[in-house]
Amino acid sequence: MKVTGERVSTARGGFNPTFQRHVAAYALSAPFLGPGRVLDLGCGVGHSYHLLAPRETVGVDLDAAALAGQDRETHVADMRALPFPDGAFASVVSVQSLEHVPDAERVVAEVRRVLEPGGTAVFVTPNRLTFGRPDEIIDPYHYVEYDADQLRELLRRSFPEVQIDGLFGSERMADLLARERARMERVLAVDRFRLRRRLPRRLLQVAYDASLRLDRRREDPLATAIGVEDFRLGSERLDEALDLVGVCR
Repeated sequence: MKVTGERVSTARGGFNPTFQRHVAAYALSAPFLGPGRVLDLGCGVGHSYHLLAPRETVGVDLDAAALAGQDRETHVADMRALPFPDGAFASVVSVQSLEHVPDAERVVAEVRRVLEPGGTAVFVTPNRLTFGRPDEIIDPYHYVEYDADQLRELLRRSFPEVQIDGLFGSERMADLLARERARMERVLAVDRFRLRRRLPRRLLQVAYDASLRLDRRREDPLATAIGVEDFRLGSERLDEALDLVGVCR
């Protein structure tokens, strides 16, 4: 698949830290899940569903090309209108997909509907306080981003029990992100009057993709060294977490 900022599909070059962060999200979500059938929501290319084994997983994505070739049941569908009956799954995992729809409350309600009684849903989404800027969504593929309180409020509309944890990175991951954030700020400083906010979303996406491919095509020893072991779950200082992990029952 063509490499874009919309989905994670490769660990090549400078994309490795983001790829490993997504893989870690699956690995760290697995212990929360029961033994039954799992819905992998907004699954993309399905790079890490094997980490949920021996559970049977079912992948859902809006892009048929992303689902092609996956060795499991998959469905092309909108997360806000799932093609499954009530109570069809024991668990649901949504890794970095909630932020890609403008009305995420519909996704959460659908997840509640397709969960069996006593089921568990895990939502992993970027922490708006640590990626990009707290007052502006930089990623043009994201419609909404949350801090811990905002994510908890959203999930409690559909679930009576919500636990919010954070996905944290190692010191070398922090060093890498600090370097990338400084680069981002230099680029954004050129647009002093924030004229980018007036541009069509699709134009911003094209520019964002081109920038990513140009910036990350080279091999970076620090980026290459990042692995799943560079990430952990915690509940302390959620305002500093890379991602937020909402566990709903």
